Amino acid sequence: MSRRIASELASRLGREAEAVCRHYLPAGRRTGRYWIVGDVHNSPGRSMFVRLQGPERGRGAAGRWMDTATDEYGDLLDVIRTRCGLHEFRDVAEEALRFLGMPRPVRAVTSPAFERGHDSSGASGAARRLFRMAQNPGGTLAETYLRGRGLTSLDHLPALRFHPRCYYRPEDGGLTEQWPALLAAVTDLTGRQTGTHRTWLARDGSGKAPLDPPRRAMGDLLGHAVRFGVPRDVLAAGEGIETVLSLREILPGLPSLAALSAGHLGAILFPAGLQRLYILGDRDAAGEGAVERLSARASGAGIEPVPLLPRLGDFNDDLRQLGRDALRAALQDQLLPGEFLRFSSG
Repeated sequence: MSRRIASELASRLGREAEAVCRHYLPAGRRTGRYWIVGDVHNSPGRSMFVRLQGPERGRGAAGRWMDTATDEYGDLLDVIRTRCGLHEFRDVAEEALRFLGMPRPVRAVTSPAFERGHDSSGASGAARRLFRMAQNPGGTLAETYLRGRGLTSLDHLPALRFHPRCYYRPEDGGLTEQWPALLAAVTDLTGRQTGTHRTWLARDGSGKAPLDPPRRAMGDLLGHAVRFGVPRDVLAAGEGIETVLSLREILPGLPSLAALSAGHLGAILFPAGLQRLYILGDRDAAGEGAVERLSARASGAGIEPVPLLPRLGDFNDDLRQLGRDALRAALQDQLLPGEFLRFSSG
């Protein structure tokens, strides 16, 4: 492999630096513009700093890291090499391509724990325990919050729960707080829960809590999603939970999933038998890039990609600001003939 190919792969990984760190270095956490962890072997601690923002190339590029305890430094290809126990650059490049979804499905980090279906940090188990402790969102602040976002079709959504006192640990190491939270189960293609997404809420449910950030996910996320309905031949996929629930307000019979970020949307795994994939795009650079990557992967897998685009920032913006009738008309124009009627009833 040439130095040019290595540089291009490192740049592409740098664009998804936080997703790379969350997957290969889950013992760390984001603090400002950096991902901080003990070392490149994913040990707990605070001596290794990975840049999450910066130019595509150069010493200050996104994805570049340094361990202040050992003076080691490198890029995200070095992280993949070490965490996966790889020696040949060909194997490192293949793993990086798998992660980026270009074009084969993503592979988890190779380790005995992953072979048993658990991540090495135990975060998936903790995510499942947190979700089991929560309650049905009906009649709670979670329902108040969702209705405030224009979402009213909230029955039969087992992927969502409410926790009245969910811990929030500030990224700067401040005091831990308790806030009400909307929880969402992240599952794999078999339905096994691999993670939990948390949206901390204001104490009256009127909006998100005044935290930075008010949303976080824990567990094994890459390739997986928050799922609504079981797909057969058709599936809709979007970034955010509220975006996908907005689609379900109009098309409750269309199976859908929320990947939770633009980076993860481009890397979702496809269920067997899928023939058509509706992709809910967000009107920003990251959203457009995710639609492009996922469309290319779907086409390569023999699945027809059909982008669905909002008029405003995302489909929840359309629902709240333009209204249900406008959203219904926009979706009816963009779905393939006959499928709006097919999915407009649950």
